[in-house]
Amino acid sequence: MNLNLLKLRIVELLEKHNKITTVADILELKQPTVTFHMKNLERDFGVKLFEARMGKIILTDAGYALLHYAVKINALAAEAERVVMEFDTLRRGSIRIGASYVPATYVLPAVLHRFVKEHPGIQLSLFVKTAPIVKDMLEHHEIDIGIISAEPFTTSTLVADALCEDELVLIHSPTHPLATLENLTPDLIASSSFVLHGKESSTRRMTDKWLENHDRRLPYYMELDSLEAIKQAVILGAHVSFVSRMAVQSEVDRGLLQMRPIPGNLIERYVYAVTNKERHRSALINQFSSYLSVLD
Repeated sequence: MNLNLLKLRIVELLEKHNKITTVADILELKQPTVTFHMKNLERDFGVKLFEARMGKIILTDAGYALLHYAVKINALAAEAERVVMEFDTLRRGSIRIGASYVPATYVLPAVLHRFVKEHPGIQLSLFVKTAPIVKDMLEHHEIDIGIISAEPFTTSTLVADALCEDELVLIHSPTHPLATLENLTPDLIASSSFVLHGKESSTRRMTDKWLENHDRRLPYYMELDSLEAIKQAVILGAHVSFVSRMAVQSEVDRGLLQMRPIPGNLIERYVYAVTNKERHRSALINQFSSYLSVLD
């Protein structure tokens, strides 16, 4: 069977664009050449992989089964090419970074600025996603390194190096009733008007775990899927929330917010640099990782 990367690339692009003409343009091939490879694939496998429906090319069930492996093989091939090209050189190459919101906003800007300044030939791409999505992107070789805020974790495919602690704190405005109290309890906090993070947030999961550990439920709350919106809501004076210390340090320094330790909080969270065990750590990735190590 003559199964090459070009054919697998055609399968992946057809699923995405559903047009032979579009695939031919992307690959800089003639349309009959794309059709030729499609027919060869079906002949080699002995099953129908593609169907024409209302002017579109749709993958059959067998086609989708092949697509599952085509995506992985294409990603690994592209990664192999990049790794070899940047091997032992820091003058060219690219790094694809995935980061959850807190490190992307409050940790990485200074690191990226310094790295780009000292390595002007390196192209950096940053994708800001939730921590679970960043992990998934790493496992599928869609990014080279992930910087996430998360509880300690282990997986069979990922390596996580703790860079610094990302402590959760309680925040409220200086005019909030809790500001006059020296000792806070889980009851006092849970009975306050709370602002929760979105359900996909690691902070939300830790907040829910804290409530569960103390057998508390929130009688009323708002849910906002934006850290900046949460901070602004709390600044107005009526609400409280749990957020990352580093995310509110500026507002605390300016007197807009107050932060307090969360009573009974036994949950640890760190900023991790995460890589895929199966990916070769090139000189470029090692160099970028050394810029992160100063956070420890």
